[in-house]
Amino acid sequence: MNNQQKPYGEVFLVNKPYKWTSFDAVKKLRNALKVKKVGHAGTLDPLATGLLIICAGKETKNIEQYQAQKKEYSGTFVLGKTTDSFDLEQEVIDVADPMHLTEEEILKAVATLTGDIMQIPPNHSAIKKDGKRVYESARKGITVILDPRPVTVEVFEITRIELPEIHFRIVCSKGTYIRSLARDLGDALEVGAYMSALSRDAIGEFKLENAWELDQLIEKIKKEQNENL
Repeated sequence: MNNQQKPYGEVFLVNKPYKWTSFDAVKKLRNALKVKKVGHAGTLDPLATGLLIICAGKETKNIEQYQAQKKEYSGTFVLGKTTDSFDLEQEVIDVADPMHLTEEEILKAVATLTGDIMQIPPNHSAIKKDGKRVYESARKGITVILDPRPVTVEVFEITRIELPEIHFRIVCSKGTYIRSLARDLGDALEVGAYMSALSRDAIGEFKLENAWELDQLIEKIKKEQNENL
């Protein structure tokens, strides 16, 4: 870490803890750094883990550049069931038995969701409509109609099939919702699906393998601050 002499600026790669919001991680780091300007370059849902780029000081001016880079994810979809949020935030609902599905059928459906596609974001997301986060309305039982958005799914690879679970690796553009891909895959296969696990493994050239565990990063920052007293 650099000494915090003006103009201070730094980029931190953090492995966001499970069930933490992205803002939770930013707040923790902001308190440790004692710097006002701290922000993240792309939200991760609370139930997701993985790479979170956090910018501090003058580096917050570059947040949009980091956000614009392509993302890489790995995780698991469960076929045959769904939830209102398309992940484990909401109650799991049975849809249809997926055990008859063949690898060929699954890969054929995946192919329709690869490339330049139009995608409807999930209602349980941080998108704003009419000045409100849509997940706030969704949690009150209010349905918000969201328009499809163009996204690019560069890679949609099924790495393992263990029905009803399928494991994946996805490389995609900014604004792509992996939970929406779960929903759309379930619809294409006519059995329903939801996302049971998700890790963001890369943002552009930044890799999860080079990220700090948040507690270790905080400890290092505090140690360096004490050394500089």
